[in-house]
Amino acid sequence: MLAEINTELITFNNWSVRVRASQSASPRLLVLIHGWTGDENSMWVFTRGLPADYWMIAPRAPHAAEPGGFSWRADQPETPGRPSLEMLRPVAEGLIQLIDEYSASVNLEAKQFDLIGFSQGAVTVNVMGMLHPRRVRKMGVLAGFVPSGLEDIIEQKPLAGKNIFVAHGTQDPMVPVDRARASVELLEKAGAQVTYCEDEAVHKLSANCLRALEAYLSSP
Repeated sequence: MLAEINTELITFNNWSVRVRASQSASPRLLVLIHGWTGDENSMWVFTRGLPADYWMIAPRAPHAAEPGGFSWRADQPETPGRPSLEMLRPVAEGLIQLIDEYSASVNLEAKQFDLIGFSQGAVTVNVMGMLHPRRVRKMGVLAGFVPSGLEDIIEQKPLAGKNIFVAHGTQDPMVPVDRARASVELLEKAGAQVTYCEDEAVHKLSANCLRALEAYLSSP
């Protein structure tokens, strides 16, 4: 049975969150992390083929982005360019707190949860998985990369025993595919087994890789 996209926008502890509750007796939690200039509505296009036992939440990033939408990192004109661990650590910790407090409020078991993120959201997913490997069960890294600053953590192999899904377009003008391939090597160095889907696409998820993502998240 596939999930129907029937969501509700809520405000919870100063976060704006779009939620799709599950009627399953034992739901799994899936957290959707949008990209730069996105919002809580951006990630639902990826969820139509996912199992109905997923309880899904899509928080809005806390920082305004230019020219519009939202960002997971604060505007730091003195450090333009790609986000690093230190830029994203505060929001990664904030998301863990949100997950814990929200799941407690709805009596949802979330000692472990699944994550998918797109672009800057995928970078945030990598940070959350590296910092909190015991909490994160599955990770979908879509059109993103492993940020700088994680080198010492990677050496400790925090992702040992995890299967991570990575998807990237060969024609991506924002995150070159070579960076994605290098990130796969870093995830493997961190101990993960990586399922990698590469397709001829720009900064988006191809239909083939969407099907592969659905298969990954539908497996036990």
